[in-house]
Amino acid sequence: MNILDNLNSEQKKAVVHENGPLLILAGAGSGKTRVLTRRIAYLIKEYGVSPWNILALTFTNKAAREMRERVDELVEEGAENIWVSTFHSACVKMLRRFIDRIGYDRNFNIYDMDDAKAVVKQALKSLNIDNKKFSEKTCLNIISNAKNDFIDAEEFAAKSKFGTENNDFARVYLEYERRMRSNNALDFDDILVKTVELFQKDEDTLAYYQRRFRYILVDEYQDTNIVQFKLLKLLANYVNEDGEIENNLCVVGDDDQSIYKFRGADIRNILNFEKI
Repeated sequence: MNILDNLNSEQKKAVVHENGPLLILAGAGSGKTRVLTRRIAYLIKEYGVSPWNILALTFTNKAAREMRERVDELVEEGAENIWVSTFHSACVKMLRRFIDRIGYDRNFNIYDMDDAKAVVKQALKSLNIDNKKFSEKTCLNIISNAKNDFIDAEEFAAKSKFGTENNDFARVYLEYERRMRSNNALDFDDILVKTVELFQKDEDTLAYYQRRFRYILVDEYQDTNIVQFKLLKLLANYVNEDGEIENNLCVVGDDDQSIYKFRGADIRNILNFEKI
C-alpha cells in the first residue's frame, strides 16, 4: 500500500510535512490518527528518519495499542524502536532510568487513588484537621488541580497565605508531599510533574531525550494540560549541530472536543501551540 493512498489533499499535506512544528485541527471521525501513523511511516520511508528518533503519544492504553498496531502494519523495519505510548507510560520509563537525579530511588512506588487517600488521611490526622471539614477526596482534588497547573506545595502555600481555609489546604498539601517523598512514592499526577522537574533540573537527561526523540507526534492534543504542555516544550526544543532549534512536534487535535477537562486539560495549549 502506498502511504498516501486514500488521503485527501489536506491529509497528504500533513503527512508529507518534513521539519518544524505542525498543528493539525480536525473534527471527530476525520482520520486524525490515520494521518499521524501515515506521517510516521512517511518520515521513515521518504525522509530517512530513524525509528529510534520517533515518539508518538496519546492518552489511553487502548488508543496507544491501536496506534501501535497501525504503526507496525505500516513500518516494515524498526517499528519496535518507535516509542508509541501514553504520556504516563512514557514518563514512567524515563523516571525509572533517571529519577535518582532528583533525589528519588529508581524503584519508586506508584500510588493509586486509594493509596493516595490513605496518605491524605494520615496528613489530616497529624495536622489535627477534621476530615469532616475537608474530606480526603476534596483535598486530593485540590492537590491534583494544583499539580496539573504545575504548582508545587511551596508555591501553593505562598499563594494561600491569606484565608484560613486555603491555609489548611496548603498545610495538607505540604504534609502530603512530605509523606509521599518519605515513602519514595509518586501519585498519578507526579508521574508527569516529576518528569518535567527532572528535565528542568538535569540538563544531561533532557539533552539525552531531546536527541533521542527528534520527531514527536501527539494525538488528541486538546486533552493536554499545563504539565504536558511544559513536557512537550522541553522535549521539542532540541538544538542541532547548526545551533538551530528543530522543534519537530506534530500535534493533532479537535478544539471543539476535550474529554479530560477534569484532569486540567487546557484548550489554550492549542491556541498557544506556536509558543512551544
